Amino acid sequence: MVGESRKWVILIASIWIQALTGTNFDFSSYSSDMKSVLDITQLQLNYISVASDMGKAFGWCCGLSLFYFPFWLVIFISAFLGLLGYGLQWLLIIRLITLPYILVLFLSLIAGCSISWFNTICYVLCIKHFSANRSLALSLSISFNGVSAALYTLIANAINSSDHTHYLLLNALVPVIISIVVLIPILQEPQPWPHSLEIIQRDSIVFLWLNILALFTGLYLLFLYPISSSSTAARIVLAGAIFLLVLFLFLPGIVYSREWSWFTVSTTSFSLYNSRFNSIGNDDDYELKEELIGKKNNATNNGSSESERENQCCFVNVLLETDNITMLGEEHPTRLLISRWDFWLYYIAYFCGGTIGLVYSNNLGQISQSLGHISQITSLVTLYSTSSFFGRLLSAAPDFLSGKIQFARTGWFALALVPTPIAFILLANFGNKAALQICTSMIGLSSGFVFSAAVSITSELFGPNSVGVNHNILITNIPLGSCLYGLLAALIYDSNAGSLMHDPKWLREMTICIGRKCYFQTFICWGFISMLGLLSSFLLFLRTKEAYDNFERDKNINITQSI
Repeated sequence: MVGESRKWVILIASIWIQALTGTNFDFSSYSSDMKSVLDITQLQLNYISVASDMGKAFGWCCGLSLFYFPFWLVIFISAFLGLLGYGLQWLLIIRLITLPYILVLFLSLIAGCSISWFNTICYVLCIKHFSANRSLALSLSISFNGVSAALYTLIANAINSSDHTHYLLLNALVPVIISIVVLIPILQEPQPWPHSLEIIQRDSIVFLWLNILALFTGLYLLFLYPISSSSTAARIVLAGAIFLLVLFLFLPGIVYSREWSWFTVSTTSFSLYNSRFNSIGNDDDYELKEELIGKKNNATNNGSSESERENQCCFVNVLLETDNITMLGEEHPTRLLISRWDFWLYYIAYFCGGTIGLVYSNNLGQISQSLGHISQITSLVTLYSTSSFFGRLLSAAPDFLSGKIQFARTGWFALALVPTPIAFILLANFGNKAALQICTSMIGLSSGFVFSAAVSITSELFGPNSVGVNHNILITNIPLGSCLYGLLAALIYDSNAGSLMHDPKWLREMTICIGRKCYFQTFICWGFISMLGLLSSFLLFLRTKEAYDNFERDKNINITQSI
């Protein structure tokens, strides 16, 4: 029981890491100050954001490092990268040092690498210790990355609400502090605990209560943040948020206690044992059996439907039926991964869906300024972050609803992308405060779901043991999208800023653009791009639906036989 309970300490540690290392969400809070200190254009500012996202392309290095080094060492390497990257930027922005622009780009890159390394560590910890409920552990842990901006804003307001340079200092120091806090549970990491039906049922109740507490934490931050503008109020709200984070540590023990045992027994209807998404890759014999069943089904399906396929359009055959995945949990080395059509559809869906939402958040500072809502920048950043948190938390819905709604996770992924193009269309047509808040919430909710669900999808489609490397190959689209989408926005922004000012005395202000036209064309282009991502995700769903259906059917057969 001791070893079993210690795995929850590891989960809580990963939650704390995620909650306090999502430093990429607060870029908009200090981007205007950075732009002023460096005296750069919007295009050059965009390159700083791209450099930070480019650091995420090196997350695979962390996946490889975890094969050779202990977790605690990799965590402190991650913290050191952030301390160096953000610390020197903070000294620059408070004008204690001067740095060339090219060095600022490099500092942003290693800071972004720090974020990716922390994320990869949490992914591997959740998958290693919750093999039976890995998707629930991942969604819960990843969701707290979405509250980072709200927590950092509260800490900054508690220090000095009028000084945005504190964000860079916090970005440098807070990850180091949390790395020290989680050192003991990481050093005493338990061995993976064998799961049984009883343990899975009990764990499902713990996850249910943890998600309820997470939902309450998100609502707490969402509704109490507006009253935290003063330092005193911010300290009170921050103390409450810290209390809720600490409460997570005690909740599994409360559920395990004797006085709650009656509730565990009486709520077996919440058990996730029958979920199609759990236990993928847990049992080698079952995987071998499923592989044989999958091949048998494929042979049967190929023979019975050969005549039907001949009547279909060649394009449809290639797009939907060529080398599609029919078995979940199969390990994909890099060479096999990049040869899969399913991977590239997945890559495009992420590239045109979740990534574009992240680029939108990086541009929130200039978007709100151009629309005349400069005082709302920190509020919008917090709103996006909190909405992203709810989206990430919502990614656990497929597991909780699997007994009632039989739907592939890739289908949920496609549905999650629907709000993004709608939001960009609304932004292109309306520039008022209400529209900006609503659309920011929609984009945050959508991209948050994508970020969280994507890790589980990568594990299910391409193998849980390779997720540390494979998922980091997937998110190489983040720096690429950040560069292309940000470049598009910056060029349109700068061109409109130049066309609005002709007086030489405004020469130094020419990169500031005010008005709806600054981002109108950008929103239109982003809307069409996000529609392409939605289409790609729908095709991915059609190609992988058979694999999810086969897994559920074969899993139910296996459960019936065991009973």
